[in-house]
Amino acid sequence: MSYTCTRIHYIWSTAQRELTIDPAWRDDLHAYIAGILKNKKSTVLQIGGVEDHVHVYCSLPTTVTIADLANVMKANSTAYVREKFAASFAWQEGYAAFTMGKSADDDVCAYIRNQVEHHRTRSFKEELIAFLDKYQVPYDPKYVFA
Repeated sequence: MSYTCTRIHYIWSTAQRELTIDPAWRDDLHAYIAGILKNKKSTVLQIGGVEDHVHVYCSLPTTVTIADLANVMKANSTAYVREKFAASFAWQEGYAAFTMGKSADDDVCAYIRNQVEHHRTRSFKEELIAFLDKYQVPYDPKYVFA
């Protein structure tokens, strides 16, 4: 038996950072992503976002890699949105993922719950760069600023 306590804060945007996540169905999208995670034996701690990106804070099961979990969330949610709401919907190719400790739960969940208010004064690019800098993740500006 394996025992872990690994939490991941995922962030990814829509293709070309277009404002394609309609607030009318955003909660349905988040609930669908939660279902994907449940099927992968991940515990959802918080999901949120605005029209051009999503944040997912969840546990990482011992049987799945960070990349595999991101890929299954993105692929399955794309198919769901295309079928139910927007035929041309797409996510960006990549994602950001940050490992967090349990002690960060309250702060990360509050941050994600406050996305709508937060993005009244800060763009997705500014937010992503702040995370990359905070966690000292090297990045190529041509991908962050694309």
